[in-house]
Amino acid sequence: MTDPFDVLRTPVSPVDPDPPFAARLRARIERALALPSGVAVTASTLAPDPAAVPAAGAAIPYLAVRGAEQALDWYVEVLGARRRGQPIVMPDGRIGHAELDLAGGSLYLAEEHPEIGVVAPAPDRATVSLVLAVPDVDAVVERATGAGGDLTRPPAEAHGMRTATVVDPFGHRWLLQTPLAASAATSDQAGYRPGDYRPGDYRPGDIGYVSVWTLDADSAAQFYAGVLGWTTTPGPEPQGRQVTGTTPPVGIWGGRERGTLFCCFAVDDVAAATRRVRAAGGQADEPVTEPYGLVANCVDDQGTRFAVYEVPAGGTGGGRPPANGARPGDLAYLTLTVVDSAQARAFYGEVLGWRFSPGRVEDGWQVEDVVPMTGLSGGHPQATGVPMWLVEDIAAAVQRVRDAGGTSTEPQRQPYGVMADCTDDQGMHFYLGQL
Repeated sequence: MTDPFDVLRTPVSPVDPDPPFAARLRARIERALALPSGVAVTASTLAPDPAAVPAAGAAIPYLAVRGAEQALDWYVEVLGARRRGQPIVMPDGRIGHAELDLAGGSLYLAEEHPEIGVVAPAPDRATVSLVLAVPDVDAVVERATGAGGDLTRPPAEAHGMRTATVVDPFGHRWLLQTPLAASAATSDQAGYRPGDYRPGDYRPGDIGYVSVWTLDADSAAQFYAGVLGWTTTPGPEPQGRQVTGTTPPVGIWGGRERGTLFCCFAVDDVAAATRRVRAAGGQADEPVTEPYGLVANCVDDQGTRFAVYEVPAGGTGGGRPPANGARPGDLAYLTLTVVDSAQARAFYGEVLGWRFSPGRVEDGWQVEDVVPMTGLSGGHPQATGVPMWLVEDIAAAVQRVRDAGGTSTEPQRQPYGVMADCTDDQGMHFYLGQL
């Protein structure tokens, strides 16, 4: 009989990793690490995110390059891609497999391996073109050419798109495109394209106004005065309050059954926007003229109320707010928690022209190029707008929340700053952010 200890003494022979298996294993570990505290990994399963799985028949581009590490950096910096996990490095030092999240899809990449017939494109001999939708063609072209890309076709407009063609430093040809809002296939906001508005102006899709919906407006005004330093004035209705000096403007509206943040989105043409809302399965009132402009109240196809208002011709003149607020008390970030994220992305993409990229959490999505910065989180029992308010000293702000009758976690360090998860004294969920 063989002594098992003799087997254990046998020298170990290293085996090269299998890239597809390693990628699957890494994904499983990342999903397990994302489970809430206290959940047993061995007894838990996570349903795959449908949006992250290619549809039947879809193909994931798998690029061969010379200089894979430099290519990864280029696609992140120029195209806005996000690294997914760590690259697999082969024994000879070449990257054998790497993955990127790009424009809501996946991109695979590896160093070329001529010994198995996998080679990077030859100079001036690209045989495949990659079509990529971007928020602003002109801005991407500027970054690409500044980082060594070759502009082979300058930006131009045709067939409802503003397009350009760039060959990256690794030989791959990118057809960049941004839908024109004048295109009947995507939108009927007459003539809008990224770049039409001066820097500093609100743009279609931006959040131009928010209102804290709560049960008791007076109590909310008192709570946020103590926590954020807000001062308020009476609104046009008894249940309304207007917060002074915030960017974007903030209101408080009482008489609501539960707390949420109501949003009013900027559009070029309110009447056209209401048509898009109805075509996408939502509801929209007829536009009305208020003292602050033309506005229409709407409901999306999952029951969330919002409004659209018209950006004045030539821009607001008041300045586009910073992405994460300008001063303490400002809205620094908005999270829209929804039941079905794929349905919400389709609706707001059609109505507001929003584009999404994968976020850092399961079924989390970042809305590209809107202010204030906005994210979408799916899989919740009901839709809620959850604000993050900007503060200077988060430890002091957390104490003020507790002193005012609310709740708060301890401040937590994040890649973007320090945050705390809070509720006010009426149960409304919000965050504090020291960014």
